[in-house]
Formats: sequence, structure tokens, C-alpha cells
Amino acid sequence: MPIGKNCQIHPTVVIGDEVTIGDGVSIGPYAVLTGSLEIGDNCWIGSSVSLGAPPEWIGKEHPLTWTERSPHQGIVIGSGTTIRELTTVHQGGERPTIIGRNCFIMNRTSVGHDVQMGDGCTVAPSTTFGGHVTMGDDVNLGINTVIHQRRVIGTRAMVGMGSIVPKDVPPYATVFGNPATLHGTNRVGMSRSGIAEDDIAAIEAVYAAGSFGTSPAIPDSLSEAFTWWRERADKPLVV
Repeated sequence: MPIGKNCQIHPTVVIGDEVTIGDGVSIGPYAVLTGSLEIGDNCWIGSSVSLGAPPEWIGKEHPLTWTERSPHQGIVIGSGTTIRELTTVHQGGERPTIIGRNCFIMNRTSVGHDVQMGDGCTVAPSTTFGGHVTMGDDVNLGINTVIHQRRVIGTRAMVGMGSIVPKDVPPYATVFGNPATLHGTNRVGMSRSGIAEDDIAAIEAVYAAGSFGTSPAIPDSLSEAFTWWRERADKPLVV
């Protein structure tokens, strides 16, 4: 149970075997940490957070104790990430569950088994991830978002509050509704990240056309995000 320097861990926290905690980590009252679990430096973990329970997957083994290592794929949490109170993150069943660096996961969020999210993601309260969800960097999910299992959400996409996401969301898109539908680009997020106005306008033209097949070309500076998404998306919202 390696614990780094300058950590603040409340005495009521339960820490199991094969939990690694980086430097400068704060963990609030009544959190439960089950290995295998790796928490990066300078993370903030709120009260009553559960990290490392078995996958909610019928037939997967549930350990008898809260100290022994869970016989599953583990969890990795990147440095600088905040996970607010009453959030749950489950062990992976087929691959590790990963939360990237500098993410902000708000209260009462459920991060299901095998979820892998990129760096800098913002997840608003009461969001629910089905298993195997994959997200790129800097995704923003609104309050009470529900994401169907095995969906892929591209880099810097924005999902509006109360949305149900049954299909794969492309990069830089804004979607909302039940089911979520495309409503153009995430212009604010793109601008804040320093993307050039001409490139933002080009993606707006892509989404206005409603199809990659007939749309204008994607700028070279943004093509990597689309390549990443296309390699993973098997139920795309835009084709």
C-alpha cells in the first residue's frame, strides 16, 4: 500500500491491498479504495467516494473482504484529477478503468466498468456511464447525462444536461436531447482551447452538411482527433 508524500487521508478511509497513492493526494472521510488502484499525484478524492468495487457484471467475482485485491482489471486515475463526493468508479472487466489527468468528476457520478476517459474531462453531477465507454480529451458532460455502454465520445465534445447518448459522438460536436442529436460544434470549448477561427468554421461546415461523406475537408490540425474517433466508433451519430 504505497502512499506518497504530503498526503491528507482521513482516518475513516478504507484502503485495500495493491492501492498506490501518489504525492499530495487528499482523500475525504469514508472513502473506500480497493486495489488494484493507482491514484496519481495531487488528486482530490471526496467523502464517501468508492474506487475499485467489482464490475456490475453478472458472474464477475465479488471479494469477501474490503482489503483483498479485486480479481479484475484495475483502475488508473491520472494526476491532478478531482473526484467529488458519493462518486463510484468500478474495476474494469476486460480492460482497466481509466480516468485521465486533470479531470473534474462531480458528485454522484457513476463511472462503470471498463470506462476510459482522456485528460481534462469535465463530468457534471449525476452522470452515468455504461460499461466500456471511451472518451477523448477535454470532453464536457452536462448534469444527468446518461451514456449507453460501449459508446465513444470524441475530443472536446459537449453533451448537454439531461441527455441520453445511445450513439457515438464525434469530436468538437455539441449534442443534446433524448436521444442526443447533433447541434453543431462546441464553439466555446474550441475557442477556449486556442483553435483557430478558420478551423472552427471548417468543422461547423462539416456538421452543417450532416455527413462526413459529403462535407468539406476536415482541417489537418484537427484530423488526428477524427482519426482516433473513427477507429473506435461503430455506431456513429454522424457518418
